[in-house]
Amino acid sequence: MNDDTPRDLVGIGIGPFNLSLAALAHPLDGLDTVFYDQRPAFHWHPGLLIDGARLQVPFLADLVTLADPASPWSFLNYLKERERLYPFYFAERFHIQRAEYDAYCRWVAEHLPALRFGHRVDAVRFHPDRALFEVDHTRLGPDGRPGTPGRTHTRHLVLGTGTEPHVPDPLRPLVDNPAVPVLHAADYLDHRADLLTAEHVTVIGTGQSGAEVFLDLLRHRPAGRERLHWLGRTPALAPMEYSKLGLEHFTPDYTRYFHALPGPVRDRLVPAQWQLHKAVDAGTLAAIHDELYRRTLHGGWPDTVLTPGVRVRAAGRVTTTKVELHLEHTEQNTRTRLTTDAVVLATGYRERPLDRLLAGLDPYLRRDHHGRPRVDHRFRLVLDPRIKAAGCQVFVQNAETHTHGVGTPDLGLAAWRSATILNTLTGTEPYPLPRRTAFTTFGLEQPPPQTPTAREARVLTPLADGI
Repeated sequence: MNDDTPRDLVGIGIGPFNLSLAALAHPLDGLDTVFYDQRPAFHWHPGLLIDGARLQVPFLADLVTLADPASPWSFLNYLKERERLYPFYFAERFHIQRAEYDAYCRWVAEHLPALRFGHRVDAVRFHPDRALFEVDHTRLGPDGRPGTPGRTHTRHLVLGTGTEPHVPDPLRPLVDNPAVPVLHAADYLDHRADLLTAEHVTVIGTGQSGAEVFLDLLRHRPAGRERLHWLGRTPALAPMEYSKLGLEHFTPDYTRYFHALPGPVRDRLVPAQWQLHKAVDAGTLAAIHDELYRRTLHGGWPDTVLTPGVRVRAAGRVTTTKVELHLEHTEQNTRTRLTTDAVVLATGYRERPLDRLLAGLDPYLRRDHHGRPRVDHRFRLVLDPRIKAAGCQVFVQNAETHTHGVGTPDLGLAAWRSATILNTLTGTEPYPLPRRTAFTTFGLEQPPPQTPTAREARVLTPLADGI
């Protein structure tokens, strides 16, 4: 294709969400798309594909099924193509392992022709005269070095640059120093062998990743000499909210309700809902307790410390191989120090900032009172009317927690959001979407005001005697 011929849609980033969009866009006749990612191939959190770790959503939350169950890119069709459908049927697994989800996504990525791995997007601009976006990109060599530059024009953009590991400020100097054994959980498997030989290991973060890392280390360290600390800021080692009605917070119904709330209300809600998405799967907590209990069968207690409600105030090197953590218990208002040989930061991920990528569009962006991009209910950035008049749109995927709530990074909403974007982009409805998805009504329905007509006399209810 001539680089000067405008595309209908350019996607930036190829994680599960843009992969979902590419899969649902693939069968749409007349829709010309291309997706760029600087990585050489698809991989989904490779450092956390721990043996036995499972997705926290059912397998139906694949790339396409909840928008198009008949899609050839469904997880069930992947199993059929690999001749694994009957083994999966007899396994009776509603929640699959992360490694299997990664393998499924890689299978889809290997078969979609619109994907361009090994391409780094350098800049995005709007060309007013042509009423198009310009996307500058560079093809990377096998060694990651820059190669051929290119430019693609497009009517629409979708940003799926995903999240990046979050490192708290007190620990950032330690991570930046390669001589210090402090790493983010995203790199856990790459350093697992070294962690298993470390004399003492501290895991910081009491969410799902922290629990899985702690459990894996616990299972592979000798009884009585575990020497493990697990601590984090949450007030408890709490199970994730997984009741059926609680899960309705991850439906399109709740997403629409949340988006319609005032901005200050949304900002208060997200941190208060941590147990919906930042707690630990009850099965993982049970497995940790089972492993700890097993180690008490012959007397004594395992050499482990599990303490929630703790924040790291500061950290520093004691020697070339040890780290000292300055800790504060938020409820007791007490402080202490902990010396450890290695630290795993299960401190989660943050939405990757869009400012650098969108620097060329900054004059056209509309922001909220916190300086964040405004996003409408159809996942479009709110832009200058001149761009809207040109018929151009910029969509975002997993960059709208502040406007769409805790379901933003949830895999169960991926297909619905992708279908919403494609329906909006095409101006048609290739993927009809359900009008209702939850039994819960999240807000009070406000009936229209009823004003009596001139001929309609008001009927007053008499007061009871003595009132």
